[in-house]
Amino acid sequence: MIGSVPDGYRDAVLFSILALCWGSSFVAIEIGLEYVPPLLFAGLRYAIAGVIVFGYAAVAADRTRPRGKAEWLAVTVAGVFVIALYHGLLYLGELYVSGAVAATVVSTAPILTAAFAGVILPSERLAPAGVVGFVLGLGGVIAIVQPSPDALAGEVTVGATLVFASAVAFALGSVLVRPIDAAALPLETLQAWAMLIGAGVLLGWSSLRGESIAAVELTAEMLLSFGYLTIISGVFAFLLYFELLERSGATQVILVSYAEPVVAMGVSWLALGHVVDSLTLVGLVTILAGFAVIKRRALRSLLRSLLEERSATTS
Repeated sequence: MIGSVPDGYRDAVLFSILALCWGSSFVAIEIGLEYVPPLLFAGLRYAIAGVIVFGYAAVAADRTRPRGKAEWLAVTVAGVFVIALYHGLLYLGELYVSGAVAATVVSTAPILTAAFAGVILPSERLAPAGVVGFVLGLGGVIAIVQPSPDALAGEVTVGATLVFASAVAFALGSVLVRPIDAAALPLETLQAWAMLIGAGVLLGWSSLRGESIAAVELTAEMLLSFGYLTIISGVFAFLLYFELLERSGATQVILVSYAEPVVAMGVSWLALGHVVDSLTLVGLVTILAGFAVIKRRALRSLLRSLLEERSATTS
């Protein structure tokens, strides 16, 4: 059982499960978009997930409602940027690119987060090495898109641009939340309200775009995709993320962003027969290298602590 193994191995198992849940979600979105309009799909998913997480918060947290302007501002920023804009642009982008490509482009989010933090937060200014890491991340995206005069208006470029914009929204929202004094708000409560607010924005956006529930095709594939994204990726994975965040810290958990594309590539190949090209793999490695440059000190510290823990368990 997981509970009987050392903490390091248990964390590795939980990390792998989270990567599997979130990596496979990109492929589940790709499948579901065949039957449901994109923004309606995302809005309904998070409306249901938000209600479920809200119910969990009512049991697990000491309160279920934000207090004061700061906490309401935090849930609003998270709802608009991290839920609505991120998922809305991601779903729109996946109309044009595969889930595996989308997952690879989204893996720039940690690099973008560091870049935005360097601009917005005085205590986190980017060093020259950080600028190099940011440039490497952008280079990875360029390798994936493979821009050329003939391809600039092509579907891959449009899709990758939308997905990259979703990563920008996620990163910007993550940074904008940091200075807000909402530390007393339980994470479960913050997530529940963010999901519900984000769902409201997505459904409103869907209406403005002219999407209709009448366009939904109720098929077995659609129901499986929607159920998986709502319950597994939207509820279970977020609660698992909170546990890992508390147990392992942000640096280790954020590495899941670089396992997600690998999972998405594997699931895409198994489920849909899609195989990514070599430049997409080069792009992923380049993006990972950019993150490693930016977070080199934190990664060294993480590696040192993992080696010390392994040494302690084997001695």
